Amino acid sequence: MAADPARMEIFLVATPGLEDPLADEARACGFDAQVQPGGVTFTGGWPDVWRANLEIRGATRVLARIGAFRAMHPAQLDKRARRFPWADWLRPDVPIRIEATSRKSRIYHAGAIIQRFQAAISETLGAPIAEDAQVTLKIRIEDDLCTISLDSSGESLHKRGHKQAVGKAPMRETMAAMFLRQCGFDGDEPVLDPMCGSGTFPIEAAEIAAGLKPGRMRHFAFEQFAHFDDAAWQAMRAAPAIPPAPASLRFFGRDRDAGAIRMSQENAIRAGLADWTRFEPGSISDLTRPEGPPGLVIINPPYGARIGNKGPLFGLHAAMGEVLRNQFGGWRVGIVTSDGQLARATGLPFREPGPYIAHGGLKIRLYLTGPL
Repeated sequence: MAADPARMEIFLVATPGLEDPLADEARACGFDAQVQPGGVTFTGGWPDVWRANLEIRGATRVLARIGAFRAMHPAQLDKRARRFPWADWLRPDVPIRIEATSRKSRIYHAGAIIQRFQAAISETLGAPIAEDAQVTLKIRIEDDLCTISLDSSGESLHKRGHKQAVGKAPMRETMAAMFLRQCGFDGDEPVLDPMCGSGTFPIEAAEIAAGLKPGRMRHFAFEQFAHFDDAAWQAMRAAPAIPPAPASLRFFGRDRDAGAIRMSQENAIRAGLADWTRFEPGSISDLTRPEGPPGLVIINPPYGARIGNKGPLFGLHAAMGEVLRNQFGGWRVGIVTSDGQLARATGLPFREPGPYIAHGGLKIRLYLTGPL
């Protein structure tokens, strides 16, 4: 009924559509990862849960599956929830929040499931139940199988800890990391974002190049679980110093909005990457290629549904394509957009676009060229 803490199923929640690059990243981190609907699973113990939160860039959160049992009717759910060894996983002094979903099951009312688990935990463990608790217990009943998971992350993992300022329609760090991976970026080449907003792509690329762990600046819910080994965790998260920036700068952001450039610079300073990045005001029309070897231009341009009217955007995309074709021979271009017509308006030789990805109520895709 309860999982073995040394051999739990660990589930990395993916942004829908980005399961495959997340699995690739997890395997590159040494986890035996398999793609499942909505994410990626592997087996491990608490140190693997900690390391996944600390090191994996593309996961939205990390769930630890701590137990499962069959329940056909509410009385069975009551009884088994009360028999579950909550003290092995949760602390009596730490508030918890409970979420529930049910599919294809005889027990189908989420509110009733939550009430039963709240009663069981209050009466057997004594932990307070609170809507704003940092520790979340997730109950899923599917085909009458009740699976109990702990959200080990707390706040969504795109919150790296350095971004206080964001612009309109920001790109989440977790998504930016997966788009960079889909573009073949491995840290060795220059990256330029000519519409950088709050600087997400250049900062994420610089972090990868510098070998920095994405979770190094934040706290996680697992620090409040029962039997948490703080000394082992502190040893794991002990961060090496940020290496000195290479002699030639490789990570560039531009934006015509001076406020966006200021935001990007502040975010890079908080991330410890001010020396690794350069952010400058400027429009697409006066964009020039940086000195040095070719690399990747990656852009999340405005796409109409997001920021106002579409008409002028065709002209913007055509101008962008012309500048990139004229100035950026040898560079690859990746454009993230919800509108294939806008991507094609650039006149750039895109390959088959990537899968649809859910982003703020829209479906976006990556359009990528080979070297121009």
